[in-house]
Amino acid sequence: MTETNNTDKLICELRSLIIDILDLEDISPEEIGADTPLFSEDGLALDSIDAMEIGVALKRRYNVVLDKETQDVDKHFTSLSTLAAFIQSQQN
Repeated sequence: MTETNNTDKLICELRSLIIDILDLEDISPEEIGADTPLFSEDGLALDSIDAMEIGVALKRRYNVVLDKETQDVDKHFTSLSTLAAFIQSQQN
Protein backbone atom coordinates (compact mmCIF):
# COMPACT_ATOMS: atom_id res chain seq x y z
CA MET A 1 0.00 0.00 0.00
CA THR A 2 1.35 3.42 -0.86
CA GLU A 3 1.97 6.16 1.67
CA THR A 4 -0.92 8.21 0.24
CA ASN A 5 -3.31 5.28 0.68
CA ASN A 6 -2.04 4.76 4.24
CA THR A 7 -2.58 8.44 5.01
CA ASP A 8 -6.07 8.42 3.48
CA LYS A 9 -6.96 5.32 5.50
CA LEU A 10 -5.64 6.90 8.69
CA ILE A 11 -7.59 10.11 8.04
CA CYS A 12 -10.78 8.04 7.61
CA GLU A 13 -10.04 6.23 10.87
CA LEU A 14 -9.42 9.53 12.68
CA ARG A 15 -12.64 10.99 11.28
CA SER A 16 -14.66 8.05 12.63
CA LEU A 17 -12.77 8.09 15.93
CA ILE A 18 -13.48 11.78 16.53
CA ILE A 19 -17.16 11.44 15.64
CA ASP A 20 -17.49 8.42 17.95
CA ILE A 21 -15.60 9.64 21.01
CA LEU A 22 -17.08 13.15 20.92
CA ASP A 23 -20.62 11.97 20.10
CA LEU A 24 -20.85 14.21 17.05
CA GLU A 25 -24.01 12.48 15.87
CA ASP A 26 -25.23 15.57 14.03
CA ILE A 27 -22.11 15.65 11.83
CA SER A 28 -21.66 13.22 8.96
CA PRO A 29 -18.16 11.97 8.12
CA GLU A 30 -18.37 13.69 4.73
CA GLU A 31 -18.63 17.06 6.50
CA ILE A 32 -15.16 16.68 8.01
CA GLY A 33 -12.59 17.13 5.28
CA ALA A 34 -8.94 16.21 5.73
CA ASP A 35 -8.08 19.89 6.16
CA THR A 36 -11.17 21.04 8.06
CA PRO A 37 -9.99 23.07 11.07
CA LEU A 38 -10.72 21.11 14.23
CA PHE A 39 -10.68 23.94 16.79
CA SER A 40 -11.55 27.14 14.94
CA GLU A 41 -15.04 28.55 14.53
CA ASP A 42 -14.90 28.02 10.75
CA GLY A 43 -14.38 24.29 11.33
CA LEU A 44 -15.62 21.90 14.02
CA ALA A 45 -15.07 24.43 16.86
CA LEU A 46 -13.85 21.76 19.27
CA ASP A 47 -12.56 22.81 22.70
CA SER A 48 -9.80 21.83 25.13
CA ILE A 49 -11.90 19.05 26.70
CA ASP A 50 -12.41 17.59 23.21
CA ALA A 51 -8.64 17.80 22.65
CA MET A 52 -8.02 15.88 25.86
CA GLU A 53 -10.50 13.18 24.86
CA ILE A 54 -8.93 12.90 21.41
CA GLY A 55 -5.48 12.68 22.98
CA VAL A 56 -6.56 9.80 25.22
CA ALA A 57 -8.12 7.99 22.26
CA LEU A 58 -4.96 8.46 20.17
CA LYS A 59 -2.85 7.00 22.97
CA ARG A 60 -5.13 3.98 23.27
CA ARG A 61 -5.52 3.33 19.56
CA TYR A 62 -2.15 4.34 18.09
CA ASN A 63 0.12 4.36 21.15
CA VAL A 64 1.17 7.98 20.55
CA VAL A 65 1.26 10.74 23.14
CA LEU A 66 0.86 14.45 22.46
CA ASP A 67 2.79 16.18 25.24
CA LYS A 68 1.87 19.86 25.59
CA GLU A 69 5.21 20.56 27.31
CA THR A 70 7.50 19.14 24.65
CA GLN A 71 5.63 19.25 21.36
CA ASP A 72 3.79 21.77 19.23
CA VAL A 73 0.42 20.23 20.06
CA ASP A 74 -1.63 23.03 18.52
CA LYS A 75 0.03 22.41 15.16
CA HIS A 76 -0.70 18.67 15.30
CA PHE A 77 -4.34 19.30 16.23
CA THR A 78 -4.97 21.68 13.32
CA SER A 79 -6.80 19.13 11.13
CA LEU A 80 -7.15 15.44 10.40
CA SER A 81 -4.24 15.75 7.96
CA THR A 82 -1.90 17.17 10.59
CA LEU A 83 -3.00 14.58 13.16
CA ALA A 84 -2.39 11.79 10.65
CA ALA A 85 1.06 13.18 9.81
CA PHE A 86 1.96 13.31 13.52
CA ILE A 87 0.79 9.73 14.14
CA GLN A 88 2.73 8.47 11.13
CA SER A 89 5.88 10.32 12.26
CA GLN A 90 5.64 8.68 15.68
CA GLN A 91 5.13 5.20 14.26
CA ASN A 92 8.08 5.30 11.85
